[in-house]
Amino acid sequence: MATNKFFKSLLFASTIAVSVFGSYVPDSVAYPVFAQQNYSNPRAANGKLACANCHLNQKAIEIEAPQAVLPNSVFEVEVKVPYDTSKKQIGANGKKADLNVGGILILPKGFKLASKQQISPEVKAKNKGVFISPYSTELDNMFVVGPISGKKHQELIFPVVAPDPEKDSDVKYLTYPFYAGGNRGRGQVYPTGEKSNVNVFGATQAGQITSISASEKGDSMVEIVSASGVKTSQAVPKGLDLIVKAGDIVKADQDLNINPNAGGFGQEESEIVLQNPIRIVGYLVFCFFVLLTQIFLVLKKKQFEKVQAAELNF
Repeated sequence: MATNKFFKSLLFASTIAVSVFGSYVPDSVAYPVFAQQNYSNPRAANGKLACANCHLNQKAIEIEAPQAVLPNSVFEVEVKVPYDTSKKQIGANGKKADLNVGGILILPKGFKLASKQQISPEVKAKNKGVFISPYSTELDNMFVVGPISGKKHQELIFPVVAPDPEKDSDVKYLTYPFYAGGNRGRGQVYPTGEKSNVNVFGATQAGQITSISASEKGDSMVEIVSASGVKTSQAVPKGLDLIVKAGDIVKADQDLNINPNAGGFGQEESEIVLQNPIRIVGYLVFCFFVLLTQIFLVLKKKQFEKVQAAELNF
């Protein structure tokens, strides 16, 4: 247990370092590592991935992977997280910044991340600035990545090594499901349950807005007085565009600002076959004999036609 906590702490520090010195986007909180710290398993019993608990908007993703792989082979699973690069997100400091992306890949047990020596130079070039790590020490068949620059990396490539059933008795030659998720932009909810500033904030009570002022932190302080004279003051985080002004009459929970969210999370699932090489050899042998049989049939037919033609001429 202590080792696992140390690993997670080290992983968190590494992710921060890569983000800061690599493809850093200011004030980003789209960290998949948050899910690592709060969920022992990122996939719930109903199939929902943990990232969806913070990234509430739904956005589509795509998966590209081989239909079948051989034992000990290195293959690539590509998760595409497309979005309009002209869109901006509100950072934790209230300033607008480019959206970043993060992703998660859940493979069957036995599948592991390929080592640096096993990755092709082309994939290394595409993944420059991308930090992929196992979800935890226990779940090394699950990988997370991000946050990274979305403008450069809307296609997340996971280089994976297939297991060998001859060496691992728990692995069989079967068809396995796998799951992937990808998010762009920041989440609407922090792991603590608090709302981030990427939200629409509603009025805490019905009444009239008497004043709107700026706090020392730059937040907009909206003061509302109800019909009974009850006065409330609520903060709308810095950087959000208000759609109300002093003197407006508002209802309880009425929106006070424009929805700033430009991102979202999506998940997909697919299947991959761990193929037995003997079956492939057997299939090729079968095809060879079928081809050979067809050739013999054609030759026999031509021989029969020649004999028949000779008898007619005689």
